[in-house]
Amino acid sequence: MTWVDRIESGNDCNTSRIACDTHIGTHVDAPLHFDENGRTVDQIPLETLIGHCRVVFLPGITRIDAEMLAFLQLADDTKRLLLKTDNSTLWTAQDKVFRDHYACLTESGAQWLVQRGISLVGIDYLSIGSYRNGVKTHRVLLQVDVVVLEGLDLSAVEAGEYELICLPLRLVEAEGAPVRAVLREKI
Repeated sequence: MTWVDRIESGNDCNTSRIACDTHIGTHVDAPLHFDENGRTVDQIPLETLIGHCRVVFLPGITRIDAEMLAFLQLADDTKRLLLKTDNSTLWTAQDKVFRDHYACLTESGAQWLVQRGISLVGIDYLSIGSYRNGVKTHRVLLQVDVVVLEGLDLSAVEAGEYELICLPLRLVEAEGAPVRAVLREKI
């Protein structure tokens, strides 16, 4: 962020400018990210981004595959799933270094989610797929319009049922966008 105008410099107001990648911080990947003909951020229905969601905690797991997901015995009506892993401890770590070994969803895990009709899946790190081979995981999800939500800070969130409110910047024709994602406890 850079300042354009500052009151302290004699301007009437404070104004700043930002320049960043669309995949910064907490963000969504729209299908266009890995599919040349995929939907863009502004084409993702709000119904996909807002609604009932389940958060699952997978401690000690580094590769979330189909077998692990089947073990969770998700309710049939689960459409939005957030994966809390040991990655969440990184959000509170003093050093803010990128790690190339983190808990991630495998290609088989992505296929399992697609077969179950999941419309949105999120994870508590900067990518849902592995550092070395994440393209396959992304393609499996995005080719069938599953929205990917990455960079979630779930460090203070317990496993359970929530309402997800995930509002990306409405960037027309973009393949991704920063979001403000909020979980509200189900009453």
